[in-house]
Amino acid sequence: MFDSIRARLVVIGVLVGLSVWALWPRSITTRVPGPDGVMRDSTERRINLKRGLDLQGGIHLALELDQSRGAVANPADAIDRALKVIRTRIDEFGVAEPLVQKLGTSRIVVELPGISDPARAKEIVQRSAFLEFMMTDKENLFRQAIPAIDRALAAAGVTERSIGRQVADSAAGAPAAPTSAVEDILGGVLPRAADTAQAAAGRDPTRNRRDTASARRDSAADTVGANANGLLQQLLFGGGMVGQFLVPEEKVPTVAAILARPDVQRLLPRGIVMRWGSEPLSRGARAFRPVYALVERPIMTGEYLTNAQARIDQLTSGAVVDFQLSRRGGRVFERETGRHIGDYMAIVLDQKVQSQPPVIRGQIASRGQIELGNSNLQDAQDLALVLKAGSLPAPLQIVEESTVGPSLGADSIEKATVAGIVSVVLIVAIMVLYYRFAGLLAVAALGLYVLFTFGGLAALSATLTLPGAAGFILSVGMAVDANVLIFERIREELALGKSVRLAVDAGFKMALNAIVDSNVTTILTAAFLFQFGTGPVKGFAVTLILGILASMVTAVFVTRTFFMLYLARKQQVQTLSI
Repeated sequence: MFDSIRARLVVIGVLVGLSVWALWPRSITTRVPGPDGVMRDSTERRINLKRGLDLQGGIHLALELDQSRGAVANPADAIDRALKVIRTRIDEFGVAEPLVQKLGTSRIVVELPGISDPARAKEIVQRSAFLEFMMTDKENLFRQAIPAIDRALAAAGVTERSIGRQVADSAAGAPAAPTSAVEDILGGVLPRAADTAQAAAGRDPTRNRRDTASARRDSAADTVGANANGLLQQLLFGGGMVGQFLVPEEKVPTVAAILARPDVQRLLPRGIVMRWGSEPLSRGARAFRPVYALVERPIMTGEYLTNAQARIDQLTSGAVVDFQLSRRGGRVFERETGRHIGDYMAIVLDQKVQSQPPVIRGQIASRGQIELGNSNLQDAQDLALVLKAGSLPAPLQIVEESTVGPSLGADSIEKATVAGIVSVVLIVAIMVLYYRFAGLLAVAALGLYVLFTFGGLAALSATLTLPGAAGFILSVGMAVDANVLIFERIREELALGKSVRLAVDAGFKMALNAIVDSNVTTILTAAFLFQFGTGPVKGFAVTLILGILASMVTAVFVTRTFFMLYLARKQQVQTLSI
């Protein structure tokens, strides 16, 4: 079939056309922040050849399920679901050419090229984004349990000093955290209480205006244990609404350690959970951490959320996230809020209460908003992003992390380019000086080899990394190595007295087996690297495999076609410059 020069030229033309088409610049749409901070679509034309982290900078993360807070029922299914959620989040985040893939059965690899804020990217990837709407403890069940808790602490001989030593020991063995070591260890979700004695004595630092019904409920609760001086009551204060309590910031680790005790946990009211507020509150010269007693069963979760948008509220100048629920979620929300008119509803994200719980004035249907207090617009956008993508089925922990700066990536490109140019120039010089005219034909084929290799990378949407560039340079040497085998065979045949045409035909046929054997063994090795390697190793394997395939095509097919063209024009040729 390929004995005809015309057929060979058609095949070469098709390969060249496909490679040029794969490398032709095309419109690529990415999401970038606009002047107002809002993410917008941006379209630009560029070659469809991805660059890895080591060539343009970025962040590499390896994530696994965090089972330190409890075993995950179905780890394989949780990893698959987490993979879909992370992909959606990264797409919304606006990273150009990200890599999000599962490695084995228990690990997710995320590579984000061109990232300028790695901390923000990690926060978005790891954030659980589990949204709940929960009612506050209007029956004051937790407040009523405080005296019993204090009696249990006294019976066990627990003092503030002993708890302080326990907290110090925990902090010494734990990494630094934004709040406290104990809070970090326990996941930031700890039961809290209120100082009813100080509230009754008129020392409540947050006594705000209340409606009549709330005031009646609180007044009865404030008298519970008013004359007692238990440890918990001395450390905590009553809040400004039913179900809200305040913890002095400096006492948060101590209270956390107290309420993490198993004997205290057993005395907590059934069906009541405690959730931290997302931000501290200032009352006078002191800072307090709000904590809320909430009904454990939420009236609705974020599974019904269909959309979320961030904006700045024109009245308060604060960041808010407007959310929209599905039709079914709207019906559920409307029914549940109708049953709790006049009550306080906490919006809980990842087990932290967002802003001050609002009082329900009427039924709420399919729309609502989350106020983020002092957070900026970017924080609101990140929250909207993870809410739209959905919550993770289980917490994820980073087990491997590497960051490459853009300057280092540019330096890598420069050095790889220099290495490539030097190697190609040396190869061309050696081939031309040693094999003369035949060497020129091999160099011409080598130009098509470069086009085929990069065209294959673009067609497969493969990522070019620094090890991949090394694989490409290696395959350049292997491409001319095949020509060396062929040319030496041709020389041997010419030395035996054969004509130029017969020597060329014999040289290509007799060298073919050696070329195929050497290249196939290299491809098999690269295939194992691709299957079991990660990141840069995979990049090296992909480029090497494509380069070897292209080198076989150019050495065996293209170079011979060039010889056939030359011999067709020189019918009476008696010698060959080789």
